[in-house]
Amino acid sequence: MIADTFGRVHDYLRISLTDNCNLRCFYCMPEEDYVFTPASQLMQLHEIEALANVFVQQGVSKIRLTGGEPLVRKDAAAIITALSRLPVQLTLTTNGTRLHEFIPVLQHAGVHSLNISLDTLQPDRFRLLTRRDQFELVKRNIDAILQQQFHVKVNMVVMKGLNDTEINDFIAWTKDVPVHVRFIEFMPFSGNRWTSNKVFIWQEILQVVQQEYEVVRLEDNLHDTAKKYTVPGHAGTFAVISTMSAPFCGGCNRIRLTADGKMKNCLFSSEETDLLTAFRNGEDVLPLIQQSIRSKAKELGGQFSADINTVHAEDIHNRSMITIGG
Repeated sequence: MIADTFGRVHDYLRISLTDNCNLRCFYCMPEEDYVFTPASQLMQLHEIEALANVFVQQGVSKIRLTGGEPLVRKDAAAIITALSRLPVQLTLTTNGTRLHEFIPVLQHAGVHSLNISLDTLQPDRFRLLTRRDQFELVKRNIDAILQQQFHVKVNMVVMKGLNDTEINDFIAWTKDVPVHVRFIEFMPFSGNRWTSNKVFIWQEILQVVQQEYEVVRLEDNLHDTAKKYTVPGHAGTFAVISTMSAPFCGGCNRIRLTADGKMKNCLFSSEETDLLTAFRNGEDVLPLIQQSIRSKAKELGGQFSADINTVHAEDIHNRSMITIGG
């Protein structure tokens, strides 16, 4: 069991496979000409498998693969297959651009649930946000995996003045399609030009939805990051991840492992623990894992509070989102 000083047991590991991505979303990737981590500095297949096994032996029961875009990694299929042999629930977060190539791999690995990042339902706005013209491909792939009975969560980062007018378009999508939309408050990371006046908070999102729809609150679990809702009669559901306005740190059970083998005990932690170097040196990484979790702050990496008007992005010491892995 991996527990911190606040009694939180950590049984959910998020592993980033790469900081590479074939999209260029500005809130995630600072620059168009981003320099990706050299392959030699990334965790290799046997290292990912070995480190994941250490966590599993300590009680981790769920692993999510992230990026960057995890499916652009050349050995992504081999990694998915290897981790599927562990006694865990294996899931994946993706931008959806390469899903059509991986459906058989995911099915064979027993992956039943996917999170797909999609911040707009408008092709022109998709091109503006991602700096790539691939909306139709992503939408087609979402439709394809829904037909294959995958449980699909669509992550939409809501940014005031940019895509907040589409909230109810996403709700309308859930009417006849069993898609589960998750509206995410815009969060500050290195280089993403975050300011508090761009954040569209949980209650504002709810107010927009309630202008057109009846909304029913669903029951949340202890470790849920999302506040879940449904519109009666809709095939899908929606939720809000209220990181900035109403953090859910009290039930946090997450550990993050970056693509270059650094452990983060919180998405917003400034400190990292280098597991990969220790592993390559033949050291026992378990004490490092335990110490990292014991030093975990009560909330938000100890760097800011839930009052977004007092948050100044330049004072937060962290990586860019793409190098953390979500």
